[in-house]
Amino acid sequence: MYDTIIKDGRWFDGTGAPSAIRNIGITDGRVAAVSAEPLDETDCGRVIDAAGRWVMPGMVDIHTHYDVEVLLDPTLSESLRHGVTTIVLGSCSLSTIHVNGSDAGDLFGRVEAIPHKFVVSAVDDLKTWNSAHSYVAALESLPLGANLAAFIGHSDIRAAQMGLDRSTRPDVKPTEAELQAMELKLTEALDAGFVGMSSQQLLFDKLDGEVCRSRTLPSTYAKPKERRRLNRILRDRKRALQGGPDVARPQSLIAMAASSLGIFRPNLKVSLLSAADIKAIPGVVQIFPLIGKILNRLGGDFRWQHLPVPFEVYSDGIDLPVFEEFGSGAAALHLTNQIEDRRALLADEEYRRWFRKDYDKKWGPRVWHRDFFDAEITECPDETVIGKTFGQVGVDRGGVHPVDAFLDLVVEYGPKVRWRTTISNHRPEVLDKLAADPTVQLGFSDAGAHLRNMAFYNFGLRLLKRVHKAQQAGKPFMTVEHAVHRVTGELADWYDLDAGHLRVGDRADVLIIDPVYLDESLDAYAENPVPEYDNLSRMVNRNDNTVTAVLVNGEYVFGLGEKSPQLGKERTGEFLRAGRRG
Repeated sequence: MYDTIIKDGRWFDGTGAPSAIRNIGITDGRVAAVSAEPLDETDCGRVIDAAGRWVMPGMVDIHTHYDVEVLLDPTLSESLRHGVTTIVLGSCSLSTIHVNGSDAGDLFGRVEAIPHKFVVSAVDDLKTWNSAHSYVAALESLPLGANLAAFIGHSDIRAAQMGLDRSTRPDVKPTEAELQAMELKLTEALDAGFVGMSSQQLLFDKLDGEVCRSRTLPSTYAKPKERRRLNRILRDRKRALQGGPDVARPQSLIAMAASSLGIFRPNLKVSLLSAADIKAIPGVVQIFPLIGKILNRLGGDFRWQHLPVPFEVYSDGIDLPVFEEFGSGAAALHLTNQIEDRRALLADEEYRRWFRKDYDKKWGPRVWHRDFFDAEITECPDETVIGKTFGQVGVDRGGVHPVDAFLDLVVEYGPKVRWRTTISNHRPEVLDKLAADPTVQLGFSDAGAHLRNMAFYNFGLRLLKRVHKAQQAGKPFMTVEHAVHRVTGELADWYDLDAGHLRVGDRADVLIIDPVYLDESLDAYAENPVPEYDNLSRMVNRNDNTVTAVLVNGEYVFGLGEKSPQLGKERTGEFLRAGRRG
């Protein structure tokens, strides 16, 4: 009767309903039975004993940059190993639907720290599509591991229609014909089942390459008229806008958030980046829930995206996106491919005065706290500085300014100086409040991007750990059932995807975890070479004992740190079309 039986596990259905010990039968990729009584195991191909374990829907990751990696390794196994079975592509206005390889390299290379040459070659060599429909067909021809969904990127359609150069000039407006063509591209993507469009107004996301280097993303040049016309299509189709406002301009945030309101028009689903407890501006965290509550009470359908774990990042030398937010840092990153020129710049005293001036500005909107006393050196040819902060190194060297201590080491050792800092989400009690807030969506993993800086593939498991530990300590801030719902069914329902639930008739995307290993091992970092990027080492977490089994559409794909032998040989994942359930 069943292809797979999962027996005696604590079952969570993804709705937030009370969990219970149940036996689950799976047939043809769907849940066929959920029973308190044992199921008939006759002729069952796989029986999984889940006694003492939690059985829940596979998690949904709503913010990734796997658009390039999925072409090179369609299994996306780094997410599967942490229990993510549905992955949304196309975040931050970036997708590969319409742009060519060169433009894709310029769009992704610097913003998302994906090696430029691999972006170019992957798109140029593997692109067989010229529309959203043919893109979906191309993805479904690959041996997908996880299920996929997608936004179409505003920068993608703008650059493809206007050309990357014209689309990133402040004095150039799209013609009426170009606006209509962008509208058609968005409409076609929604017809193909995309969950919506991503757009970006954040001004420290910069282009790579030579022609348009250090300009901001194409979507940041769009005027209100263009944004309104594209948003109108999303409104009428009840699809979502993922947006990134410019943190330096409050009016940008207000305008993007207020676009959710439906006064004399349909409301718009809007999810903005991002609700965070920013070290640099500790009071701002109170504003995010307030804005969300006000907008939703006025009839909007608004959410903040939030990473429910500390936002700890690593950097090799000065190669960290947060330096883009001030002039001297952006000037150094502008010289990414000119090592000697960069070294000369960082050694120049006039430049250093500029950097110190930027560093000492402690007021105003910003992401990085700009405190080199809160930046620990983890690797360096000079072993005497390892474990110290740059600020302490300056003190040890006779009171050298922290900026000079940092720049001295980078000039001498370049990217061999590796360091880390936590930018936001550092206060557990604030994290708990945000994680439980109904105006907040849990995601923003950035999976597939920032290979050397850190993305957060296992954010869902780390949330469950915190919820579980709080419950065990008698200080719960939400139930485990609610936490499971937050990273599964709640997200799938809002984006209108056939995922995130584990009831009879539902897609059999299943995560089985051992709660005993919801422990500190989830926070440990490791290095994982990526063959598709010439074995560039990716910063990852490893928690192999926690995830005992992952199934996608009823097929076993991962467990205890090991891939299924069939992963990558057969397609287990599907492209999930918004609005088409069951």
